[in-house]
Amino acid sequence: MSEFIDSAREFAPGVLLLVIIAGVAQGISAVAPQLNVLLVAIALSVVIANVYGLPDWAASGVGLGTLLLETGIVLLGVNLSIGQVIDAGPVVFALALATVVLGVLFTELLARHVFGVESGTSSLVAAGSSVCGVSAVVATAESIEVTDEQIAYAASTVLLFDALTLVTFPIAGHILQLPAKQFGIWAGLSMFSTGPVTAVGFSYSPAAGQWATITKLVRNAFIGLVAVGYAIYYARNSETTSQHDSNHFRYIWSQFPKFIIGFVLVIVIANIGILSGAQVDLIGRSSDILFLLAFAGIGFDIRLEDLRSTGATPILVVLVHLLAVSTVALGAVMFLF
Repeated sequence: MSEFIDSAREFAPGVLLLVIIAGVAQGISAVAPQLNVLLVAIALSVVIANVYGLPDWAASGVGLGTLLLETGIVLLGVNLSIGQVIDAGPVVFALALATVVLGVLFTELLARHVFGVESGTSSLVAAGSSVCGVSAVVATAESIEVTDEQIAYAASTVLLFDALTLVTFPIAGHILQLPAKQFGIWAGLSMFSTGPVTAVGFSYSPAAGQWATITKLVRNAFIGLVAVGYAIYYARNSETTSQHDSNHFRYIWSQFPKFIIGFVLVIVIANIGILSGAQVDLIGRSSDILFLLAFAGIGFDIRLEDLRSTGATPILVVLVHLLAVSTVALGAVMFLF
């Protein structure tokens, strides 16, 4: 009991800060309905992080943002139809696989042979932009020999484009007048990190948010394969043996985002009819609340000072990657859906 009380004391101040930010965002959105509440919450946390910084007393609670986001995604499955997922599943899977494989290869060639970026940084940037943002940067860094400076360099570049795409993708979607399904799948294939993808999708429409999340989760599932692939590549091109060579499947499982399993289970439970309509509505509202709290914390990861320190070369590499991948993905989505 004492441990529970200690944990509550540790996390409660930061969670309270997220609740306050979420409440203010809802108030602003109510006064100005054209401003999406999720994007307002992110903007507020960005301002706080860069003007005042994250207080030490709030760090632990705000750090729960990732858990809140993943839990919200799991509960999101309650609103999805298995029929819809199955119908689009093979196509979405193929598009996500192509995005990851071709994205990694294209970015590696571009970074190394056009812009002259050294191999370690190019691999981190390629993984981060092709799979799932900073998570992929960290997973790949564990598979190859890179410095902390290279990790920070790649992560800052990814975070810069997370911030930019949060603003530009909804604008582009409305200019192109994309239907919700097309926009959601396009965002899920093109953007980098799960949080911004989900935020952009739901700011466009609930249906777009669902498709953006599904598509992004499929991409995320390849993180272990990409990390192991890099481990094998670098091991075969050096005199040392990768620590992961002896058990690739265990390493893939260690990197696999486990909450995807919960997401699938919730879809199944919701579709076999054991939940009442009221229960489905309650779970759906709970998912919305968790998303809002999670997005209230996302902005604390966007530090303008860190982004300014990112060199121009990796930014150019990722910019070309984003423009190329998003253009091809848009064409494929408009043709297939």
